[in-house]
Amino acid sequence: MNFIDAILLPLAAALAIIGAHVTMQHGVGASYPIFMFAVALLFWFLYRKRKREENAPHEEELPESKKRKKR
Repeated sequence: MNFIDAILLPLAAALAIIGAHVTMQHGVGASYPIFMFAVALLFWFLYRKRKREENAPHEEELPESKKRKKR
């Protein structure tokens, strides 16, 4: 996990908490943009996580030289 990934998830959670507070103080209309930004950051985090997992080599796959030959 790199620095950006370590920031995105807590930032999305913090914005959700701030959005809940704004909802209680001013209503849903005022907090809607805050919640949408929190959801966008969460989706961005999940996209980066899946992209990183796709690019990582699989542990169960061995290089050709280490595979056992069938006899």
